[in-house]
Amino acid sequence: MAKKEAADTEKSGGSKKTLIIIVAVLVLLIGAGIGAFLFLGGEKEEKMSPEEEQAQLAMQAKSVGPMVNIDSFIINILDDQESRYLKAAITLEVDTEEAAMEINARMPQLKDAILLLIGNKTFGELNDLQGKIQLRAELINKVNSILLKGKVKRIYFTDFVVQ
Repeated sequence: MAKKEAADTEKSGGSKKTLIIIVAVLVLLIGAGIGAFLFLGGEKEEKMSPEEEQAQLAMQAKSVGPMVNIDSFIINILDDQESRYLKAAITLEVDTEEAAMEINARMPQLKDAILLLIGNKTFGELNDLQGKIQLRAELINKVNSILLKGKVKRIYFTDFVVQ
């Protein structure tokens, strides 16, 4: 009987080792699969072929909404050392024709909001690219908070001179 118990112990020990090895191999394979998916999946997003880029640009060009021009304006901007001003013209791209009509109807209100927003900017904030990008985002938020029938999708600076 002692021989039978020793044989059973050896068999169960061997099957436990095999089970542990199988589980470890499965965990490694799953980890390698996830790593490969993330690595290769991220690379596809970053690199597009020229054909894919052209297709994406064509889609963006087709999705251009109605445009509303805001005539050139001059605003005094903040500066401790001297008198500074911004001369700018803006074009708003909206999502619907109704939004374009609303902008034209509410142009005095929108110009007032834009002038007040820009008038509180400093020369340093408006003189670099990051400042202009930030101003664009703030203008979109401000105009969209006023509109009721649509939204501004993009803002284009068609004239922008800071002196």
